[in-house]
Amino acid sequence: MAKLSGATIIARSLKQQGVEHMFGVVGFPVVPIAIAAQKEGIRYLGFRNEQSASYAAGAVGYLTGRPGACLAVSGPGMIHAIAGLANAWSNCWPMLLLGGANDSYQNGMGAFQEAPQVEAARPFTKYAARPDRADRVPYYVEQAVRTSIYGRPGAVYLDLPNDIITAQLDEAAVPWRPRSPEPPRAQADPAAVERALAALRSAERPLVIVGKGAAYSRAEREVRDFIAATKLPFLASPMGKGVVPDDHPLSVAPGRSYALQNADLVFLVGARLNWILHFGLPPRFAADVRVVQLDVSAE
Repeated sequence: MAKLSGATIIARSLKQQGVEHMFGVVGFPVVPIAIAAQKEGIRYLGFRNEQSASYAAGAVGYLTGRPGACLAVSGPGMIHAIAGLANAWSNCWPMLLLGGANDSYQNGMGAFQEAPQVEAARPFTKYAARPDRADRVPYYVEQAVRTSIYGRPGAVYLDLPNDIITAQLDEAAVPWRPRSPEPPRAQADPAAVERALAALRSAERPLVIVGKGAAYSRAEREVRDFIAATKLPFLASPMGKGVVPDDHPLSVAPGRSYALQNADLVFLVGARLNWILHFGLPPRFAADVRVVQLDVSAE
């Protein structure tokens, strides 16, 4: 019966979950993972610094809809990669950071570059975990990937001890997990849709703001059809640009400040009232502006 290393189980699990790109800096104990990933058909790109590798993993997640993986050594390497982890968390991009760690039996003994990595990652992730056994790796990888792409996308972290990376298991003993399906499409409450339409009809100076969420969900056709049907003026957030062309006759980008200040109703399409949009507050917005929000997360 064929034996599989923990590194191969990690790499094969990633491949089965649709992870196609890995960026990283190799060293102890993650070298076997980089080698196994390439054997499993994952494209590995070596970097000189974990920070830039982690940024690349987040960008790939945004562009493809499946998390890019960043591979980092234990301690300082993993800590460097938190920069990209935090960037993906802030931007709501799917990304998976894989941090090498010391052997489990060395915990608390002053092992090489031992650090509280799960705890360090947790504030910037939707999910952070450390597999307890090599045969449970497929379970953790599936959970991490699914969590990163379901609902509002985001960053996730897996802590990988050396004894799991180097473990040897019979292939038949590994409980592989099926590929996580694509994220389900959430349907808005029909009553809420009717209220939104009524609000739009009652507005005298409505404004549509197209955000990054519309771009990530590849909703350009629906958004363009909506603008064409309603003839409503629109603005694009920096990462919402291109969903509707900048040279569209209904774009009011040249008069952004005037449009924001004078709109009596704003329809947010995959956008957040964060610093990019001045938090929706005066003096950039009218004090009594009404807001209709279309978003992947109902909360």
